[in-house]
Amino acid sequence: MTFKLIPLAPKHLKQFKKDMQESFQQGAVDEFSDINTEILPEKDIDNSLSSNGSFAYGAILDGELVGGAVVVISNETQHNHLDFLYVKTGIHSKGLGRLIWSSIENLYPDTKVWETHTPYFDKRNIHFYVNKCGFHIVEYYNKYHKDPNEKEDAEQFPETDYFADFFRFEKKMK
Repeated sequence: MTFKLIPLAPKHLKQFKKDMQESFQQGAVDEFSDINTEILPEKDIDNSLSSNGSFAYGAILDGELVGGAVVVISNETQHNHLDFLYVKTGIHSKGLGRLIWSSIENLYPDTKVWETHTPYFDKRNIHFYVNKCGFHIVEYYNKYHKDPNEKEDAEQFPETDYFADFFRFEKKMK
């Protein structure tokens, strides 16, 4: 098995987005089988990719794109953000997510704090971030305590409130 985390090549961008969207969609379908809402619109990925300090990486296993991540790095504060991390649908539980995350940590050894978010219902993600990667839940966003950095949930998902509740995680580095 040959694993590499490499800067996302333009030739992989279309597949990267498609696989990421499918992975996020599957997480919601696993919880809410009757869901018909697009979980991760391409515009959200594009917004992340175009953020100041954004870097995208493809996870390559034996020559095949099997996952990836988008991070936003602040060289000034070293308070960095994991916007997206995904493993291609159908190949979970093989340690690939952990390989991706470990590789990211190694790429940014000066990081003081990592931050990320995940929906309340995504038990796989919560387990991964807390039990595998060492993050801590530090905040719970919901209708009573909204994320001050996000636009109104009703605008994003007018037909449902599945996605109004999120956990915010932090990992303080040593």
